[in-house]
Amino acid sequence: MHPFALLLDIADRSRRNASALPQQVEAVTYWRGVGFMLAGQVFAADMNDVAEILQPPRLTKVPGVRSWVLGVANVRGRLVPVMDLAGLLGLPSRASWRSRRVLVVEQDDHLTGLLVDAVLGMQQFAVDTRREMNETDPALAKFAADGFDRDGKEWPVFQLRELIQAPEFLQIAV
Repeated sequence: MHPFALLLDIADRSRRNASALPQQVEAVTYWRGVGFMLAGQVFAADMNDVAEILQPPRLTKVPGVRSWVLGVANVRGRLVPVMDLAGLLGLPSRASWRSRRVLVVEQDDHLTGLLVDAVLGMQQFAVDTRREMNETDPALAKFAADGFDRDGKEWPVFQLRELIQAPEFLQIAV
């Protein structure tokens, strides 16, 4: 057998016995957030907006403020105002005090605590499932206009940073 014919034979046998190339799998990009409950609904907040999650701390009442301002707390030497998120939005809270948690939002050097009914841990959603929410409560529509679908359930994304910059949030005096 000529050397060239031998090389052709080796190449042919190699092609027949070769493994298939690995499948090209499309990489899915995920959005990550903190899941929480408010007034019986599930929401997610961007992970970058939540600095910390606390059990409701001991609060000192502040006179002359709206009813949804629960007070201020000392969290590791920093003064944190704590607001009832459901009360601010005019929604009924359906949770016991034991399940409630405070989402701490840090903006610049200021911390703000937002009391929610429960925290559902870290949630992740495929970025391509983000869409406008249909059945959003009018009180929430300004801060949760879009979200994700997962397992047939809507997860509106609550814009915590927009909330703490909103005029209605900043007007706490009675």
